[in-house]
Amino acid sequence: MERENGMRNMTVGNPAGHIFYFALPLLAGSFLQQLYNMVDSWVVGNYAGDAALAAVGVGFPVIFMFTSLFMGLSNGGTVVIAQFYGAGHMDRVRDAVDTIYTAFMVSAIPITAIALALVKPVLLLMQVKVDAWAESFLYLAVVSAGLIGAIGYNLNAGILGGLGNSRTTLLFLAISAIMNIVLDLVFVLACGMGVLGVALGTIVSQAFSWLFGLFYINRHYPDIAIRPFCRRFDKALFRQIMGIGLPAGIQMSLVAIGAMTVMSKINSFGKEYAAAYNVGSKLDSLAFLPVQSLSNAVTSFVGQNIGARRLDRAKQGIRITVIASVVWSAVMLVLIPLGPTLVSFFSDTPTVIRAGSIYLKCIMPFYFLFSVMFCLNNAMRGAGDSMFAMVDVVFSLILVRVPAVYWFADHYGPDYMYYGVGVGWTVGFTLSVLYYLSGRWKRKGSLAEENPGEML
Repeated sequence: MERENGMRNMTVGNPAGHIFYFALPLLAGSFLQQLYNMVDSWVVGNYAGDAALAAVGVGFPVIFMFTSLFMGLSNGGTVVIAQFYGAGHMDRVRDAVDTIYTAFMVSAIPITAIALALVKPVLLLMQVKVDAWAESFLYLAVVSAGLIGAIGYNLNAGILGGLGNSRTTLLFLAISAIMNIVLDLVFVLACGMGVLGVALGTIVSQAFSWLFGLFYINRHYPDIAIRPFCRRFDKALFRQIMGIGLPAGIQMSLVAIGAMTVMSKINSFGKEYAAAYNVGSKLDSLAFLPVQSLSNAVTSFVGQNIGARRLDRAKQGIRITVIASVVWSAVMLVLIPLGPTLVSFFSDTPTVIRAGSIYLKCIMPFYFLFSVMFCLNNAMRGAGDSMFAMVDVVFSLILVRVPAVYWFADHYGPDYMYYGVGVGWTVGFTLSVLYYLSGRWKRKGSLAEENPGEML
Protein backbone atom coordinates (compact mmCIF):
# COMPACT_ATOMS: atom_id res chain seq x y z
CA MET A 1 0.00 0.00 0.00
CA GLU A 2 1.34 3.45 -0.96
CA ARG A 3 0.03 6.71 0.42
CA GLU A 4 -0.11 10.02 -1.40
CA ASN A 5 2.98 11.87 -2.65
CA GLY A 6 5.10 8.73 -2.76
CA MET A 7 5.08 7.95 0.97
CA ARG A 8 5.02 4.18 1.40
CA ASN A 9 3.32 2.27 4.21
CA MET A 10 5.43 -0.89 4.56
CA THR A 11 3.43 -2.42 7.41
CA VAL A 12 1.05 -4.17 4.98
CA GLY A 13 1.54 -5.95 1.67
CA ASN A 14 4.40 -8.05 0.31
CA PRO A 15 7.65 -7.46 2.26
CA ALA A 16 9.93 -8.31 -0.67
CA GLY A 17 8.03 -5.95 -2.95
CA HIS A 18 8.32 -3.10 -0.46
CA ILE A 19 12.05 -3.65 0.14
CA PHE A 20 13.02 -3.96 -3.53
CA TYR A 21 10.76 -1.11 -4.62
CA PHE A 22 12.24 1.13 -1.93
CA ALA A 23 15.80 -0.02 -2.70
CA LEU A 24 15.69 0.56 -6.46
CA PRO A 25 15.64 4.39 -6.33
CA LEU A 26 18.32 4.24 -3.63
CA LEU A 27 20.40 2.03 -5.91
CA ALA A 28 19.95 4.36 -8.86
CA GLY A 29 20.82 7.36 -6.68
CA SER A 30 23.87 5.67 -5.20
CA PHE A 31 25.00 4.67 -8.67
CA LEU A 32 24.74 8.29 -9.77
CA GLN A 33 26.72 9.36 -6.71
CA GLN A 34 29.43 6.81 -7.43
CA LEU A 35 29.34 7.78 -11.07
CA TYR A 36 30.20 11.38 -10.39
CA ASN A 37 32.81 10.30 -7.82
CA MET A 38 34.32 8.12 -10.52
CA VAL A 39 34.12 10.99 -13.00
CA ASP A 40 36.14 13.04 -10.49
CA SER A 41 38.77 10.30 -10.45
CA TRP A 42 38.69 9.78 -14.22
CA VAL A 43 39.03 13.48 -14.99
CA VAL A 44 41.92 14.14 -12.60
CA GLY A 45 43.62 10.80 -13.34
CA ASN A 46 43.65 11.42 -17.08
CA TYR A 47 44.06 15.21 -17.18
CA ALA A 48 45.79 16.19 -13.91
CA GLY A 49 48.04 13.20 -13.10
CA ASP A 50 48.51 10.56 -10.39
CA ALA A 51 49.22 13.15 -7.66
CA ALA A 52 45.81 14.73 -8.26
CA LEU A 53 44.18 11.28 -8.35
CA ALA A 54 45.79 10.46 -5.01
CA ALA A 55 44.55 13.79 -3.59
CA VAL A 56 40.93 12.97 -4.43
CA GLY A 57 41.39 9.52 -2.88
CA VAL A 58 42.80 11.02 0.30
CA GLY A 59 39.86 13.38 0.52
CA PHE A 60 37.07 10.82 0.63
CA PRO A 61 37.58 9.31 4.12
CA VAL A 62 38.36 12.75 5.59
CA ILE A 63 35.16 14.32 4.26
CA PHE A 64 33.23 11.23 5.34
CA MET A 65 34.58 11.67 8.87
CA PHE A 66 33.54 15.33 8.98
CA THR A 67 29.97 14.59 7.83
CA SER A 68 29.46 11.41 9.84
CA LEU A 69 27.90 12.96 12.93
CA PHE A 70 25.26 14.64 10.81
CA MET A 71 24.75 11.43 8.88
CA GLY A 72 24.12 9.85 12.27
CA LEU A 73 21.49 12.53 12.94
CA SER A 74 19.96 11.66 9.57
CA ASN A 75 19.96 7.91 10.35
CA GLY A 76 18.43 8.49 13.76
CA GLY A 77 15.78 10.69 12.16
CA THR A 78 14.98 7.97 9.62
CA VAL A 79 14.35 5.38 12.33
CA VAL A 80 12.30 7.66 14.59
CA ILE A 81 10.23 9.03 11.70
CA ALA A 82 9.69 5.50 10.33
CA GLN A 83 8.41 4.27 13.68
CA PHE A 84 6.10 7.28 14.17
CA TYR A 85 4.83 6.92 10.60
CA GLY A 86 4.27 3.18 11.04
CA ALA A 87 2.28 3.92 14.21
CA GLY A 88 0.26 6.63 12.41
CA HIS A 89 1.56 9.56 14.52
CA MET A 90 2.07 12.24 11.86
CA ASP A 91 2.13 15.01 14.48
CA ARG A 92 5.27 13.47 15.94
CA VAL A 93 6.78 13.18 12.46
CA ARG A 94 6.29 16.95 12.18
CA ASP A 95 8.02 17.47 15.54
CA ALA A 96 10.93 15.25 14.46
CA VAL A 97 11.52 17.22 11.24
CA ASP A 98 11.58 20.54 13.12
CA THR A 99 13.90 19.17 15.78
CA ILE A 100 16.36 17.70 13.26
CA TYR A 101 16.64 20.92 11.25
CA THR A 102 16.94 23.13 14.30
CA ALA A 103 19.88 21.04 15.50
CA PHE A 104 21.43 21.21 12.02
CA MET A 105 21.18 24.97 11.64
CA VAL A 106 22.68 25.63 15.08
CA SER A 107 25.70 23.38 14.58
CA ALA A 108 26.49 23.47 10.84
CA ILE A 109 28.77 26.52 10.90
CA PRO A 110 30.83 25.40 13.93
CA ILE A 111 31.30 21.95 12.37
CA THR A 112 32.47 23.54 9.11
CA ALA A 113 34.97 25.71 10.98
CA ILE A 114 36.30 22.69 12.88
CA ALA A 115 36.65 20.74 9.63
CA LEU A 116 38.70 23.54 8.06
CA ALA A 117 40.95 23.75 11.13
CA LEU A 118 41.60 20.01 11.01
CA VAL A 119 42.62 19.77 7.34
CA LYS A 120 46.36 20.18 7.91
CA PRO A 121 46.59 17.95 11.04
CA VAL A 122 44.65 15.20 9.27
CA LEU A 123 46.95 15.28 6.24
CA LEU A 124 49.95 15.04 8.56
CA LEU A 125 48.34 12.08 10.33
CA MET A 126 47.78 10.35 6.99
CA GLN A 127 51.44 10.77 5.99
CA VAL A 128 50.54 12.34 2.65
CA LYS A 129 53.69 12.53 0.51
CA VAL A 130 55.22 15.86 -0.53
CA ASP A 131 54.34 15.34 -4.19
CA ALA A 132 50.63 15.06 -3.35
CA TRP A 133 50.48 17.46 -0.38
CA ALA A 134 49.54 20.75 -2.09
CA GLU A 135 46.72 19.26 -4.14
CA SER A 136 45.39 17.21 -1.21
CA PHE A 137 45.33 20.30 1.02
CA LEU A 138 43.55 22.38 -1.64
CA TYR A 139 40.94 19.71 -2.34
CA LEU A 140 40.16 19.10 1.33
CA ALA A 141 40.01 22.78 2.25
CA VAL A 142 37.54 23.62 -0.50
CA VAL A 143 35.28 20.60 0.08
CA SER A 144 35.35 21.18 3.87
CA ALA A 145 34.20 24.75 3.34
CA GLY A 146 31.15 23.42 1.46
CA LEU A 147 30.11 20.66 3.86
CA ILE A 148 26.71 22.21 4.55
CA GLY A 149 25.39 21.08 1.15
CA ALA A 150 26.31 17.43 1.68
CA ILE A 151 24.92 17.45 5.22
CA GLY A 152 21.66 19.10 4.16
CA TYR A 153 21.14 16.59 1.38
CA ASN A 154 21.60 13.68 3.79
CA LEU A 155 19.11 15.16 6.25
CA ASN A 156 16.49 15.54 3.51
CA ALA A 157 17.12 11.96 2.39
CA GLY A 158 16.82 10.67 5.96
CA ILE A 159 13.49 12.41 6.53
CA LEU A 160 11.96 11.06 3.32
CA GLY A 161 13.46 7.61 3.95
CA GLY A 162 11.55 7.31 7.20
CA LEU A 163 8.34 7.95 5.27
CA GLY A 164 9.14 5.18 2.82
CA ASN A 165 9.91 7.62 -0.02
CA SER A 166 13.14 6.96 -1.86
CA ARG A 167 12.06 8.18 -5.30
CA THR A 168 12.24 11.86 -4.43
CA THR A 169 15.74 11.41 -2.99
CA LEU A 170 16.78 9.96 -6.35
CA LEU A 171 15.62 13.16 -8.05
CA PHE A 172 17.76 15.31 -5.72
CA LEU A 173 20.81 13.14 -6.30
CA ALA A 174 20.32 12.99 -10.07
CA ILE A 175 20.44 16.78 -10.21
CA SER A 176 23.61 16.82 -8.11
CA ALA A 177 25.29 14.11 -10.20
CA ILE A 178 24.56 15.76 -13.54
CA MET A 179 25.72 19.16 -12.26
CA ASN A 180 28.90 17.64 -10.82
CA ILE A 181 29.83 15.89 -14.07
CA VAL A 182 29.20 19.02 -16.15
CA LEU A 183 31.13 21.25 -13.74
CA ASP A 184 34.05 18.79 -13.64
CA LEU A 185 34.34 18.88 -17.40
CA VAL A 186 34.04 22.67 -17.52
CA PHE A 187 36.37 23.50 -14.62
CA VAL A 188 39.05 20.88 -15.32
CA LEU A 189 39.02 20.32 -19.08
CA ALA A 190 37.88 23.73 -20.32
CA CYS A 191 39.31 25.97 -17.58
CA GLY A 192 42.35 23.88 -16.60
CA MET A 193 41.65 24.23 -12.86
CA GLY A 194 42.75 20.69 -11.90
CA VAL A 195 41.92 19.55 -8.38
CA LEU A 196 40.41 22.94 -7.52
CA GLY A 197 37.89 22.49 -10.32
CA VAL A 198 36.88 19.04 -9.06
CA ALA A 199 36.42 20.38 -5.52
CA LEU A 200 34.36 23.38 -6.68
CA GLY A 201 32.18 21.14 -8.83
CA THR A 202 31.52 18.92 -5.83
CA ILE A 203 30.45 21.63 -3.37
CA VAL A 204 28.38 23.62 -5.87
CA SER A 205 26.41 20.55 -7.00
CA GLN A 206 25.84 19.36 -3.43
CA ALA A 207 24.64 22.77 -2.26
CA PHE A 208 22.23 23.05 -5.19
CA SER A 209 20.87 19.55 -4.51
CA TRP A 210 20.20 20.43 -0.86
CA LEU A 211 18.49 23.74 -1.66
CA PHE A 212 16.43 22.19 -4.43
CA GLY A 213 15.43 19.49 -1.97
CA LEU A 214 14.16 22.11 0.47
CA PHE A 215 12.10 23.76 -2.26
CA TYR A 216 10.71 20.48 -3.56
CA ILE A 217 9.75 19.03 -0.17
CA ASN A 218 8.09 22.25 0.95
CA ARG A 219 6.12 22.48 -2.29
CA HIS A 220 4.99 18.85 -2.53
CA TYR A 221 4.88 17.75 1.14
CA PRO A 222 3.34 20.63 3.09
CA ASP A 223 2.57 18.40 6.09
CA ILE A 224 6.30 17.93 6.71
CA ALA A 225 7.51 21.22 5.25
CA ILE A 226 11.08 21.97 6.33
CA ARG A 227 11.46 25.26 8.19
CA PRO A 228 15.19 25.69 8.84
CA PHE A 229 14.77 28.70 11.12
CA CYS A 230 11.60 27.70 13.00
CA ARG A 231 13.59 27.03 16.20
CA ARG A 232 11.12 24.34 17.36
CA PHE A 233 13.07 21.82 19.38
CA ASP A 234 11.79 18.80 21.36
CA LYS A 235 14.47 17.81 23.87
CA ALA A 236 13.02 14.37 24.61
CA LEU A 237 12.59 13.63 20.92
CA PHE A 238 16.12 14.81 20.19
CA ARG A 239 17.40 12.39 22.83
CA GLN A 240 15.52 9.59 21.06
CA ILE A 241 16.95 10.57 17.69
CA MET A 242 20.49 10.87 19.02
CA GLY A 243 20.13 7.68 21.05
CA ILE A 244 19.96 5.93 17.68
CA GLY A 245 21.86 8.40 15.52
CA LEU A 246 24.81 9.27 17.76
CA PRO A 247 26.16 5.70 17.91
CA ALA A 248 25.72 5.52 14.13
CA GLY A 249 27.52 8.85 13.69
CA ILE A 250 30.34 7.88 16.04
CA GLN A 251 30.60 4.55 14.24
CA MET A 252 30.93 6.22 10.84
CA SER A 253 33.42 8.78 12.16
CA LEU A 254 35.59 6.08 13.69
CA VAL A 255 35.36 3.97 10.55
CA ALA A 256 36.56 7.00 8.59
CA ILE A 257 39.44 7.42 11.03
CA GLY A 258 40.23 3.73 10.58
CA ALA A 259 40.17 4.19 6.81
CA MET A 260 42.52 7.16 7.13
CA THR A 261 44.86 5.07 9.28
CA VAL A 262 44.84 2.32 6.64
CA MET A 263 45.47 4.94 3.98
CA SER A 264 48.39 6.25 5.97
CA LYS A 265 50.04 2.85 5.54
CA ILE A 266 49.11 2.78 1.85
CA ASN A 267 50.53 6.29 1.33
CA SER A 268 53.83 5.11 2.78
CA PHE A 269 54.30 2.96 -0.35
CA GLY A 270 54.04 5.99 -2.67
CA LYS A 271 51.52 7.89 -4.75
CA GLU A 272 51.00 4.99 -7.16
CA TYR A 273 49.64 2.78 -4.37
CA ALA A 274 47.51 5.68 -3.07
CA ALA A 275 46.09 6.20 -6.56
CA ALA A 276 45.47 2.45 -6.94
CA TYR A 277 43.63 2.32 -3.63
CA ASN A 278 41.47 5.25 -4.75
CA VAL A 279 40.52 3.43 -7.94
CA GLY A 280 40.08 0.03 -6.30
CA SER A 281 37.88 1.40 -3.53
CA LYS A 282 35.75 3.20 -6.12
CA LEU A 283 35.18 -0.07 -7.97
CA ASP A 284 34.37 -2.11 -4.88
CA SER A 285 32.08 0.67 -3.63
CA LEU A 286 30.24 0.47 -6.93
CA ALA A 287 29.87 -3.28 -6.49
CA PHE A 288 28.52 -2.75 -2.97
CA LEU A 289 25.76 -0.33 -4.00
CA PRO A 290 22.93 -2.91 -4.26
CA VAL A 291 23.77 -4.25 -0.78
CA GLN A 292 23.93 -0.73 0.62
CA SER A 293 20.58 0.14 -0.95
CA LEU A 294 18.91 -3.02 0.37
CA SER A 295 20.35 -2.35 3.83
CA ASN A 296 19.00 1.20 3.86
CA ALA A 297 15.64 -0.11 2.69
CA VAL A 298 15.47 -2.69 5.46
CA THR A 299 16.20 0.03 8.05
CA SER A 300 13.02 1.87 7.05
CA PHE A 301 11.09 -1.39 6.63
CA VAL A 302 12.02 -2.67 10.09
CA GLY A 303 11.42 0.78 11.61
CA GLN A 304 7.88 1.06 10.27
CA ASN A 305 6.97 -2.50 11.25
CA ILE A 306 8.43 -2.19 14.73
CA GLY A 307 6.40 1.03 15.09
CA ALA A 308 3.31 -0.96 14.05
CA ARG A 309 4.33 -3.83 16.38
CA ARG A 310 4.75 -6.25 13.44
CA LEU A 311 7.90 -8.11 14.50
CA ASP A 312 7.03 -11.06 12.26
CA ARG A 313 7.13 -8.85 9.17
CA ALA A 314 10.33 -7.18 10.33
CA LYS A 315 12.12 -10.55 10.60
CA GLN A 316 10.76 -11.67 7.24
CA GLY A 317 12.14 -8.52 5.61
CA ILE A 318 15.54 -9.08 7.22
CA ARG A 319 15.76 -12.63 5.81
CA ILE A 320 14.89 -11.42 2.32
CA THR A 321 17.52 -8.68 2.46
CA VAL A 322 20.30 -10.96 3.69
CA ILE A 323 19.66 -13.61 1.03
CA ALA A 324 19.57 -11.05 -1.79
CA SER A 325 22.81 -9.46 -0.55
CA VAL A 326 24.68 -12.76 -0.44
CA VAL A 327 23.58 -13.63 -3.97
CA TRP A 328 24.76 -10.26 -5.27
CA SER A 329 28.12 -10.59 -3.51
CA ALA A 330 28.68 -13.92 -5.28
CA VAL A 331 27.95 -12.31 -8.65
CA MET A 332 30.46 -9.52 -7.96
CA LEU A 333 33.35 -11.98 -7.81
CA VAL A 334 33.60 -11.18 -11.53
CA LEU A 335 35.58 -8.06 -10.53
CA ILE A 336 38.63 -10.25 -9.85
CA PRO A 337 39.33 -11.27 -13.48
CA LEU A 338 38.15 -7.88 -14.78
CA GLY A 339 40.38 -5.95 -12.36
CA PRO A 340 43.27 -4.94 -14.68
CA THR A 341 40.92 -3.76 -17.43
CA LEU A 342 38.78 -1.71 -15.06
CA VAL A 343 41.71 -0.08 -13.26
CA SER A 344 43.39 0.84 -16.54
CA PHE A 345 40.37 3.00 -17.36
CA PHE A 346 41.49 5.41 -14.63
CA SER A 347 45.25 5.25 -14.99
CA ASP A 348 47.68 3.90 -17.57
CA THR A 349 50.52 3.63 -15.04
CA PRO A 350 51.52 -0.07 -14.78
CA THR A 351 52.15 0.09 -11.03
CA VAL A 352 48.71 1.60 -10.43
CA ILE A 353 47.00 -1.03 -12.59
CA ARG A 354 48.80 -3.88 -10.84
CA ALA A 355 48.20 -2.56 -7.30
CA GLY A 356 44.52 -1.83 -7.99
CA SER A 357 43.99 -5.32 -9.37
CA ILE A 358 45.62 -6.88 -6.30
CA TYR A 359 43.28 -4.86 -4.06
CA LEU A 360 40.22 -6.38 -5.76
CA LYS A 361 41.72 -9.88 -5.68
CA CYS A 362 42.31 -9.67 -1.92
CA ILE A 363 38.95 -8.30 -0.76
CA MET A 364 36.25 -9.60 -3.11
CA PRO A 365 36.24 -13.22 -1.79
CA PHE A 366 35.24 -11.81 1.64
CA TYR A 367 32.51 -9.48 0.36
CA PHE A 368 29.56 -11.67 1.31
CA LEU A 369 30.66 -11.53 4.96
CA PHE A 370 30.62 -7.75 4.96
CA SER A 371 27.25 -7.77 3.16
CA VAL A 372 25.57 -9.89 5.82
CA MET A 373 27.13 -7.84 8.61
CA PHE A 374 25.97 -4.59 7.00
CA CYS A 375 22.40 -5.82 6.45
CA LEU A 376 21.94 -7.19 9.96
CA ASN A 377 23.38 -4.09 11.63
CA ASN A 378 21.13 -1.77 9.60
CA ALA A 379 18.10 -3.93 10.35
CA MET A 380 18.78 -3.90 14.08
CA ARG A 381 19.32 -0.13 13.91
CA GLY A 382 15.84 0.14 12.37
CA ALA A 383 14.54 -1.63 15.47
CA GLY A 384 16.15 1.07 17.62
CA ASP A 385 19.24 -0.91 18.65
CA SER A 386 22.07 1.25 17.33
CA MET A 387 24.59 0.58 20.10
CA PHE A 388 25.48 -2.97 19.07
CA ALA A 389 26.07 -1.92 15.46
CA MET A 390 28.51 0.72 16.67
CA VAL A 391 30.39 -1.70 18.93
CA ASP A 392 30.52 -4.36 16.22
CA VAL A 393 31.83 -2.01 13.54
CA VAL A 394 34.33 -0.25 15.79
CA PHE A 395 35.72 -3.55 17.05
CA SER A 396 35.88 -5.36 13.71
CA LEU A 397 36.72 -2.55 11.27
CA ILE A 398 39.07 -0.57 13.51
CA LEU A 399 40.46 -2.65 16.36
CA VAL A 400 40.83 -5.76 14.19
CA ARG A 401 41.03 -4.60 10.56
CA VAL A 402 43.54 -1.77 10.92
CA PRO A 403 46.18 -3.75 12.88
CA ALA A 404 45.63 -6.70 10.51
CA VAL A 405 46.33 -4.51 7.45
CA TYR A 406 49.51 -3.20 9.09
CA TRP A 407 50.59 -6.71 10.10
CA PHE A 408 50.17 -8.12 6.59
CA ALA A 409 51.92 -5.07 5.10
CA ASP A 410 54.88 -5.30 7.47
CA HIS A 411 55.29 -9.08 7.18
CA TYR A 412 54.35 -9.77 3.56
CA GLY A 413 54.49 -6.40 1.79
CA PRO A 414 51.88 -4.15 0.11
CA ASP A 415 50.60 -6.89 -2.20
CA TYR A 416 49.10 -8.78 0.75
CA MET A 417 48.06 -6.01 3.13
CA TYR A 418 44.42 -5.99 1.99
CA TYR A 419 43.86 -9.46 3.42
CA GLY A 420 43.65 -7.61 6.74
CA VAL A 421 40.34 -6.17 5.50
CA GLY A 422 38.98 -9.70 5.13
CA VAL A 423 40.07 -10.54 8.68
CA GLY A 424 38.09 -7.59 10.02
CA TRP A 425 35.00 -8.48 8.00
CA THR A 426 35.10 -12.06 9.25
CA VAL A 427 35.06 -10.92 12.87
CA GLY A 428 32.27 -8.40 12.22
CA PHE A 429 30.14 -10.99 10.42
CA THR A 430 30.48 -13.47 13.26
CA LEU A 431 29.48 -10.94 15.93
CA SER A 432 26.48 -9.65 13.92
CA VAL A 433 25.06 -13.09 13.28
CA LEU A 434 25.45 -14.18 16.90
CA TYR A 435 23.83 -11.00 18.24
CA TYR A 436 20.94 -11.17 15.79
CA LEU A 437 20.24 -14.82 16.67
CA SER A 438 20.31 -13.93 20.39
CA GLY A 439 17.22 -11.74 19.87
CA ARG A 440 18.47 -9.01 22.19
CA TRP A 441 17.80 -6.37 19.50
CA LYS A 442 14.03 -6.91 19.92
CA ARG A 443 13.95 -5.42 23.42
CA LYS A 444 13.81 -1.78 22.36
CA GLY A 445 10.18 -1.96 21.23
CA SER A 446 8.39 0.89 19.49
CA LEU A 447 9.62 4.42 20.17
CA ALA A 448 6.17 5.65 19.17
CA GLU A 449 4.74 4.20 22.38
CA GLU A 450 6.87 6.44 24.59
CA ASN A 451 5.52 9.69 26.05
CA PRO A 452 5.77 12.72 23.76
CA GLY A 453 8.19 15.49 24.63
CA GLU A 454 7.67 19.24 24.85
CA MET A 455 8.49 21.57 21.99
CA LEU A 456 10.54 24.68 22.79
